[in-house]
Amino acid sequence: MRFGLAIMNDFPPEVVPAERIGGLREQVAAAREAGFSSIWMLQHYLGTMPTLQPLPTLAALTAETGEMDIGTNMLILPLHHPVEVAEHFATLDHLSGGRVIAGFGMGYRENEFRSFGVPLDERKTRYEESVEIIRALWSGKPVSHRGAHFALDEERISLPPVQPGGPRIWVGAGAHRTGARRAARLGDGWIVAPHVSPDRLTTVLGWHREETERLGDERRHEYVIRRELVLDHDGDRAREIGLRARGALTRAYAAFNAPDRTASYRHLTSAEAAKEVADESYIFGTPELAVDRLRVLERLGVGYVILRMQWYDLPQEQVLATMRLFRDEVMPYFTDRTGPPSATTFTDSAACQP
Repeated sequence: MRFGLAIMNDFPPEVVPAERIGGLREQVAAAREAGFSSIWMLQHYLGTMPTLQPLPTLAALTAETGEMDIGTNMLILPLHHPVEVAEHFATLDHLSGGRVIAGFGMGYRENEFRSFGVPLDERKTRYEESVEIIRALWSGKPVSHRGAHFALDEERISLPPVQPGGPRIWVGAGAHRTGARRAARLGDGWIVAPHVSPDRLTTVLGWHREETERLGDERRHEYVIRRELVLDHDGDRAREIGLRARGALTRAYAAFNAPDRTASYRHLTSAEAAKEVADESYIFGTPELAVDRLRVLERLGVGYVILRMQWYDLPQEQVLATMRLFRDEVMPYFTDRTGPPSATTFTDSAACQP
């Protein structure tokens, strides 16, 4: 099992993100030293939280990422032209030495689509057409395309990616039958949302496997799940910290529309529902709890977990404390290390605190 770190790039309204860049670099360096495989950032526009856009921010962090992959979790694909997306990710592939993963989501916020002049009801068709064009452009061959939304006439990408055929595309899709089938058709991997419980995950991964079998697709698909993480030797304290900080983010997100709040997004409906989802799916507790929860995912066939350790005003020292415990007391159970974890020192820069 491999692990990625989701870096917080959306901040409370009063925060000036320029003052947090040092903290982002510190987290990336700590993740690299701890043995994480990748770094991830999300995308939103026009929200109440100041948000660093992922592609330029990831590019700025490549000096710290080393051998780690970098990825978007998720780029809102229907809001962009596929030629632009293909060129931007190819550029980032060159800047990172061929270590980019393209995480593409469909988006859901009405104000984003309205402001971009993209009808929300076109997002599915735009998404699927864009993936087709992007993959074709990344081949480096001339591309002709006539679709519902885009047209190209024997056009060739100016900058073929370092990775042959282009970066892996990991699809962000809902935990339902339609999402599972879309991920199977379009993606090299499927990123599943953090609030999906193990029971639900068992069902939807089954749908994904059925679809790949029906398609005769013999590629190796990566099952990727996101999880929220706070660790402490005092499990009650970890749960309290996690519920408070993640709850603040949930309330901020709840100001915007989300599809199917009663099911897939029930954590947005009330504080009690958010606590239930946290106890089912998040990892707020001791390192022993983390090992148990991750082993459950491993048995289900999940090979990659993207962990987010910071939300809203959670301070830098708490993120680094969680990462230390994860490195020392959780990760050794899921890696090929033959010796004890390294004694890398994590610094706590006062300049990075909220």
